[in-house]
Formats: sequence, structure tokens, C-alpha cells
Amino acid sequence: MMKWLIPIFVCVVVSSAIAAQKTYDTATIIDIQQKAHTRVLYYLVNTPVTQDDPYYEVSVQVKDAVFVGEYTPRHSDDTLPDWKAGDKVQVRADKHHLYLKTPGGSDLDLALVKRAPAAKQ
Repeated sequence: MMKWLIPIFVCVVVSSAIAAQKTYDTATIIDIQQKAHTRVLYYLVNTPVTQDDPYYEVSVQVKDAVFVGEYTPRHSDDTLPDWKAGDKVQVRADKHHLYLKTPGGSDLDLALVKRAPAAKQ
């Protein structure tokens, strides 16, 4: 009885792990904007000394939904791939993240900030 239990358990675990993987949908890039968050570094005689931290806001449309994600580069030299409005990309979304497939095949992780229905045309 125990000989059969272990292979069945392994099959169930492997099949549920495969089923849990999200699939990618085809999306259209609506807009890409470079913006900056301003943060206060310190105060000098009641005057704030600030620094701008750049980030990118990417809007994509998947079927009848629009997702907006923020990508914060690790270094100031980091940029997004050469995408423009109207380009098709592979996208996967979960509760807090938006993953865009780059031309190199890797995933670009964006923080999901907004999810809304697409405007009817």
C-alpha cells in the first residue's frame, strides 16, 4: 500500500504545481511615461533637501482590462526595452505584480498600481 501512495502523492504535487503556473496573455502597450518620486533626504534650517527617484509607468490593455504598473530601475542607467505605444507584449498579472516578457525572454517585474476596465470604442 505504501509503495503506491508515494508515486501518487508525487504526481498530485507535480500536476498541481504545473496547473498553478500562470499563462501569459497578449497585451497592447497603451502608454509609457517616465516620472519621478520626490523624497526628502533631510532638512537644512527648515528647508527640505529632496531627491527625485525616476520610475516608469507602463499602461497595457489585456482584452477588456487596462493594467498600470510601475517599474523602478535599480540604477539610473537602467531603462525599459525599446517599447512604444501600440506594441504587442506577453503579460502576466497577479494580485500585486505585472510581469512583461522582454524581447530577451526574461520577465520585467512591475508593481501593479491600477486595474480598470478598458474604455469602450
